[in-house]
Amino acid sequence: MSKHFDLIAKDKDTKARAGVVHTMHGDVETPIFMPVGTVGSVKTLSPQDLRDCGAQIILGNTYHLHLRPTEDVVAHFGGLGKFNSWNAPTLTDSGGFQVFSLADMRKINEDGVAFRSHLDGSKLYLSPEKSIEIQTKLGASIMMCFDECVANPSDYSYVAESVERTRRWAERCKTAKVDNGQLLFGIIQGGVYHDLRKRSAEQIQEIGFDGYAIGGLSVGEPNQIMYEVTDSVTEHMPEDQPRYLMGVGTPEDLITAIGLGVDMFDCVMPTRNARNALLFTSRGKVHIKRAEYTLSDDPIDPECDCYTCKNFSRGYLRHLYKSGELLALRLNSLHNIHFYLSLVKNARNAIRESNYKEYQREFFEKIKII
Repeated sequence: MSKHFDLIAKDKDTKARAGVVHTMHGDVETPIFMPVGTVGSVKTLSPQDLRDCGAQIILGNTYHLHLRPTEDVVAHFGGLGKFNSWNAPTLTDSGGFQVFSLADMRKINEDGVAFRSHLDGSKLYLSPEKSIEIQTKLGASIMMCFDECVANPSDYSYVAESVERTRRWAERCKTAKVDNGQLLFGIIQGGVYHDLRKRSAEQIQEIGFDGYAIGGLSVGEPNQIMYEVTDSVTEHMPEDQPRYLMGVGTPEDLITAIGLGVDMFDCVMPTRNARNALLFTSRGKVHIKRAEYTLSDDPIDPECDCYTCKNFSRGYLRHLYKSGELLALRLNSLHNIHFYLSLVKNARNAIRESNYKEYQREFFEKIKII
């Protein structure tokens, strides 16, 4: 077994698993959802808010933190977890997603990627070695290999070429990593092509990392394709190390992917949607700005025990949002993050009781998917 991961339980009817990831800054129980704090802050929420919601680990963005305030500033304060007073496990992406999202502002070659800053247009360059150097200074508990996330659709020949580039970059990341207690996860690419995913999984595992991520999904492909690829890839991932599905997704995505053997998730969806008045509940989505909630004295979700649901009505939350009050963004975000973290906490409990299939069925029945 890996010294960084303990597999605690497996569900009898699905591929769902519960475990613990051991990091230099503390343990993380899986399955887990990781709130995204792009520039060192989960928008509208304090570290105490996150702890109260049940968060165990949060994300930072290598590209954005490199631009501002810079990794040297973060290092001066003792690393990301101390800089933002989170004082618990953190994960930093590699900057590789910006290879995808800033496609009109970058140029890829074998050595790395040349960017134009989205802030001021200045030139910057990310290579595998530079990404690891930045993440080392950021002091993340878990670092990610620098990879190429390809768009969907992409033709087979380009994705095959990208898989090989991701392999070479992963080798360089491992060589660049210093032995300081930070974990390094490799990333499996391959688009929607099952044979390329298998090839990438085998190549990245041959290099050897502390955990493995599935990258390059939730980039425009249909949900069913995403699930099929995820199901296929987890078949080729080691059982004794954590499995991370990057950038995913909706509550339905999490509940489905946990059943396919995924341990870790991140996504901006709960906080971004909260700031746009879309709230997730056990009965589906609530668009709180709708006029139908003007006189509603119901909580967002009667099954939720978050601070927002225990204290405020839908009518009041609609009023705050329509009035442009900043409190609306915080209360909405508190609820959505709490809802996501409750989903994975309940999933962990169901897996330990080997009852995940029933938990999954009840979840989808309530939101009227089946």
